[in-house]
Amino acid sequence: MAKLDETNTMLKDLTDAKGIPGNEKEAREVMEKYITPYADKVYTDNLGSLIAEKTGDSNGPKIMVAGHLDEVGFMVTRIDDNGFVYFQTVGGWWSQVMLAQRVTLMTSKGDVTGVIGSKPPHILSAEARKKPIEIKDMFIDIGASSKEEAQKFGVRPGDSVVPYFEFTQLKNDKMLLAKAWDNRIGCAIAIEVLKQLKDEKHPNVVYGVGTIQEEVGLRGARTSAHAIKPDIGFGVDVGIAGDTPGVSDKDADSKLGEGPQILLYDASMISHKGVREFVVDTADENNIPYQFATIAGGGTDSGSIHLTANGVPSLSITVATRYIHSHAAILHRDDFENAVKLIVETIKKLDNDKVKEIVLG
Repeated sequence: MAKLDETNTMLKDLTDAKGIPGNEKEAREVMEKYITPYADKVYTDNLGSLIAEKTGDSNGPKIMVAGHLDEVGFMVTRIDDNGFVYFQTVGGWWSQVMLAQRVTLMTSKGDVTGVIGSKPPHILSAEARKKPIEIKDMFIDIGASSKEEAQKFGVRPGDSVVPYFEFTQLKNDKMLLAKAWDNRIGCAIAIEVLKQLKDEKHPNVVYGVGTIQEEVGLRGARTSAHAIKPDIGFGVDVGIAGDTPGVSDKDADSKLGEGPQILLYDASMISHKGVREFVVDTADENNIPYQFATIAGGGTDSGSIHLTANGVPSLSITVATRYIHSHAAILHRDDFENAVKLIVETIKKLDNDKVKEIVLG
């Protein structure tokens, strides 16, 4: 594999980190390491969302840029007498992408490797073979011969179980394959926005945030937004890519490499018209490519941010990604870079007058 540059090293560190909803510590520590050099102060809310604050003008509006730290995973619920581990999904999983996949159990005695298993097809009826295995009929094999041995390994109910996959630059080195793009790419965008504003004048206070528990109901975005009380919110996340076989334009029409997605609508929020138009105008002025997108099912952190206090005009800016909520997804580095550029250029113009104009329409 080609040697990773500075940005891809950060992306590798973020995606290789393990962090399911309710146990985001490892991912938070990586984000904290990378964002601290560019922030005036870094702290967490009481549930564990990371907040990095950078002041351009202390009397200016507060701008929140939030990516979520958590990735979809599993939690140990019980161990049977033969040492097989049963689990609960944490976040949305499609059963067809789970079987025979390697996982890591995070135990008090260190990491334990396992594989998701089920009854073999050879002993199923012809009818049963045609149907996908239900999640409730899956288990994790950690190579233990008994409940006692599994416990000796350190496994116990409540432990996090994380998909295993290593960050990989594909042959086209702009195409990046990794677990947890949903949503370490949002965390990377927040880091990079603060980095690019390091020596820039900006008429506001910017908050780069790594939120917790997005995958189970946008929870950390709510608590961190209460802590910040922002004037404008940007949720940065992955979006649906429509450029694979079998996907029609009416289902999803975004393509990798053609710019960040400006999310018009999702199940958690209708994008704020004023913020959306301001961002689109900024993209046009700076020749930054972008795509419009909608997500009928599922939401982003903006869904919680915009409902904070008496309302926060918000917009989600997303990176088109293939195969999200599986062990490995693909996105395009140019889309990451253009998302950062778009947010940075937008922030540079968001002074008190502009925010007032956006709010009042």
